Amino acid sequence: MMTATSNQFLTNRAWHRAVLNGEDVILRCTSALEHLELFFGYMCENTIDVYARKPGRYENINYHVVDSFSDIDVVRFGDVYCTSTNQTFNDMLFDFENTDEQALIEGLASYYYSNGESFDGLYINPENMERFNTIRDWAIEYHNGG
Repeated sequence: MMTATSNQFLTNRAWHRAVLNGEDVILRCTSALEHLELFFGYMCENTIDVYARKPGRYENINYHVVDSFSDIDVVRFGDVYCTSTNQTFNDMLFDFENTDEQALIEGLASYYYSNGESFDGLYINPENMERFNTIRDWAIEYHNGG
């Protein structure tokens, strides 16, 4: 069964709220960046990425099944749970080969420019620092046509 798609809503947040209402999940990766408003998203998007404790019923939700949510840093927006900014970036850097690179770079750029042209306040796990240092300049130059 498919859920509603983003083109049926004015914002990604409204889409996420409608689809995930009552679901035991946490938005992650690209979907988290959208909900955190660090990435605008794509037109007519139909896939949502979440952490879940069991596989779900929707074929257009990517359920990343975990045993527990206890090690996941989350923020709450009403009834929707979302990985924190730090958690989101670290998740995407850690699994870079399966990450939406466009979303990650744009998200880092949005963070950088909304924080006074600084990555201060962003905590990157030691195992992700090499990858972060490789792409940080891409994020800095993103809005300059870099």
